[in-house]
Amino acid sequence: MIQSPLADDRVWLFTMSWNEERMLPFFFRHYDPWVDRYVVYDDGSTDATLAMFAAHPRVEVRRFERVVPDSFVLSNRILFDNVWKEVRGIAAWAVVTAIDEHLHHPDITGYLRQCRAAGVSAIPALGFQMLSDTFPPASEWLAETRRLGMPHYEMCKLSILDPNLLDETRYSPGRHFAEPLGRVVYPEADELVNLHYKHLGRDETFIRHRKLAGGLGPRDIADGMGAHWGFSRAQFEERWQQWAAEAMDYRDPRVGFTTHVERWWRGPRRRG
Repeated sequence: MIQSPLADDRVWLFTMSWNEERMLPFFFRHYDPWVDRYVVYDDGSTDATLAMFAAHPRVEVRRFERVVPDSFVLSNRILFDNVWKEVRGIAAWAVVTAIDEHLHHPDITGYLRQCRAAGVSAIPALGFQMLSDTFPPASEWLAETRRLGMPHYEMCKLSILDPNLLDETRYSPGRHFAEPLGRVVYPEADELVNLHYKHLGRDETFIRHRKLAGGLGPRDIADGMGAHWGFSRAQFEERWQQWAAEAMDYRDPRVGFTTHVERWWRGPRRRG
């Protein structure tokens, strides 16, 4: 197996932000133990987000530019298809994720070292739409305290990658799928999970979705991107109840191909 030519295990994380003050305590509590540097592209936050970033010694904030003027979604995809390339020769791993996506493994540092030793260059995660009827206190570590979520194939994202071995990620809109190029090697077994904590508190989530819908561009709306952000309250409640009916503890031993049959990097027939 080919291994990255770096002497250490530095991890850089790339993400976007817009009015994230309520989520940032959870985000930093989850990622601070294993991320060395954060690069955040902010889309014009007006709450305490920028002040919270400024108070964190490992955060660099940049302005998000809509390189496709009429599309937030396509501008986001272009950004994340390219931004991780700047840490080639600097970091062993690049994390490309969202503020509300918590990538989790019981021993993430050891797991990344094992993957690197095995020549793994792309680590997709098994996705969950996490649900909580109430918004949690800022002191919680969500991966420990809010563990119920619905297995969801669109959250099975390629969010951890070796920037020194991959040439391209070729994300779909929203990063739900990828077609990476380069020395693409996946882990033999899928142990990483992506806990998507957008749905914390029913009322809070509904209000947040409506605000996010206001940031979509004309092309996004025409193409149906982010359509769920514009759901009526009845539509929102119907989907929440459907997800809640299928929710499970993400640590349940049944988690595997019985819960995540569709994996774009393996196909539905492979088992293991």
